[in-house]
Amino acid sequence: MTTLSVPDMSCNHCKATVEAALATVPQAGAVTVDLTSRKVQVAGPASVEALLQALDKAGYPASVA
Repeated sequence: MTTLSVPDMSCNHCKATVEAALATVPQAGAVTVDLTSRKVQVAGPASVEALLQALDKAGYPASVA
């Protein structure tokens, strides 16, 4: 499991955009978004670099939490 910090997430639209971006990453698996903590958990074995690139491309820069 990978936990990412996505500080620019603040609403349900942000949540949906982040989920959609991560769904494009091979082997991401289940994605759980917590808007309160602004953290995202990715269950699958996808590469962290691929996850971060997908979020950056969607306009939500992130880092490993």
